[in-house]
Amino acid sequence: MTKIKTIVIDKKDNVATALESLPGGSEIAIEIQGTMEKIKLLSDIPQGHKLALRDIKKGDSVIKYGEPIGQSLKNISRGEHVHVQNVASKPLLRGRR
Repeated sequence: MTKIKTIVIDKKDNVATALESLPGGSEIAIEIQGTMEKIKLLSDIPQGHKLALRDIKKGDSVIKYGEPIGQSLKNISRGEHVHVQNVASKPLLRGRR
């Protein structure tokens, strides 16, 4: 059985969360809505951090939990670390209605 190393919450997500530290240059398999995809990691991904599931253009929304959590500050390539160096977070508005 293959150990699950990432989690994707919603089919709309363009990022996955690493459940353990993942070394750059490695190739991982990620299950997205029942389909297995292989992604080569372009950089180290620390545990609990995000990686891009597909290319994200500068200014596009970063989607996690099926909702935008921030906006990309530059182009982010598939397999790249997604964090404060390339994403501006949006304020959490849940529960403030």
